[in-house]
Amino acid sequence: MKSLVARTMAGIAAVLAVSAAVAHHSAAMFDMEKEITINGTVKDFQYTNPHSWLIVVASGADGKETLWSFETEGPSTLERAGIKRSSLQAGDKVSVKTHPMKDGRTAGLWLMLTKSDGTVLQPRGAPPPTKP
Repeated sequence: MKSLVARTMAGIAAVLAVSAAVAHHSAAMFDMEKEITINGTVKDFQYTNPHSWLIVVASGADGKETLWSFETEGPSTLERAGIKRSSLQAGDKVSVKTHPMKDGRTAGLWLMLTKSDGTVLQPRGAPPPTKP
């Protein structure tokens, strides 16, 4: 009887873990039908698990500075795409293609980034970065 209870509890735990992982990795907050490009200067590159974040300061048409946050993959996935912790430094000029947030906040899902020297960084399923 104890074995049956233990197996049942293990099964429930596995289902809950899978459910949490699927819910955690939802992209529901991003407008996947829309792509925009933000030009700015890197403020910070947070190379962390489970998701890394790129923080960019962009200037609007009115000249006002706006802080943008771009969510991306964790370090192991970024490494496979050739993106290292040192790939982006504060002060780097970048152009970021993103799926913006549906609610209009200044954040998005990082799709592709081009540095001022032409280096292209693509975190999802892309070959290592290239220079023209």
